Amino acid sequence: MSGLVSYRKGLHAEEAVERVYSLSGREICARRWRGASGEVDLIARDGAEVIFIEVKASRTHAEAALKLGPAQIARICASAAEFIGGEPAGQLTPCRFDLALVDGQGRVEILENAFAA
Repeated sequence: MSGLVSYRKGLHAEEAVERVYSLSGREICARRWRGASGEVDLIARDGAEVIFIEVKASRTHAEAALKLGPAQIARICASAAEFIGGEPAGQLTPCRFDLALVDGQGRVEILENAFAA
């Protein structure tokens, strides 16, 4: 698959996930936020809590989930720490990491607090 096609599929997946969060009343405050350590696909707010969302798309939700590895989790966590460093409560800001899976039909499955395990 060409880079441009992959890029566009990624954008469509992120837009689908953004709709799910917005419809649930959570505000998307950043898209493709980039820190020194890497990028976070979406960042949402649910009251005082900041939600860092990694979006993965593939033919099935299971295949999408397998695309997230330990090195990427570490980069996302480092970027998240940088982001919340700018929040009023700093590193004491309540936050969680969600994994949003998008299948080939555009169906979205959200795994809340996916990095806790």
